[in-house]
Amino acid sequence: MKNFSFYTIFLLFLNLMTIMNSNAQNEIFKEISIRDLNDNVVKLIADDWMLITAGQIDSCNMMTASWGGIGNLWNEPVAFIFIRPQRYTYQFTEKEEYFTLTFFEEKDRSILNFCGSTSGKFVNKISETGLIPIATDLGNVYYKQARLVIECKKIYSDNIEYQGFVDKSIPESVYPKNDFHKMYIGKIIKVLIREN
Repeated sequence: MKNFSFYTIFLLFLNLMTIMNSNAQNEIFKEISIRDLNDNVVKLIADDWMLITAGQIDSCNMMTASWGGIGNLWNEPVAFIFIRPQRYTYQFTEKEEYFTLTFFEEKDRSILNFCGSTSGKFVNKISETGLIPIATDLGNVYYKQARLVIECKKIYSDNIEYQGFVDKSIPESVYPKNDFHKMYIGKIIKVLIREN
């Protein structure tokens, strides 16, 4: 009998989970146009917070964020996010073509607290929080617990730099260590809302 490594069995398990979870996507979530989103996006991001996730089911990372926005740019609906290079999610966002933004109900605030205060470099955030990953049709990751998901394709990125600030009080108060974020702009390609 052929010996299977733990890693091989784990990958088979993840593939099975992906198939099962893609069925869950069809049962739980409904696709809508971003123009039909009823949420106040300032409250949604600044107060409710979001998980930024990049990568595939078998290799991804997520982080909590409360800075960003949703709007219209270059004749496309877009979302823009900010990630510091020292965050573990940064390397995934740099490498991948897509990212997702996942929003939760208030009852799941502990997930956001944990994912914002713990690095995925040292801890498996999915197993620690009980998050249940689901793959989009393109293989990008969001979570069964979500109430709203926005899937984005990267179309622009750039580093925030001190000389770009007109109001110099912002970098002096927000970036005293000069640890500036990188900005990513993503074209919104899918919006999913929880149906049940």
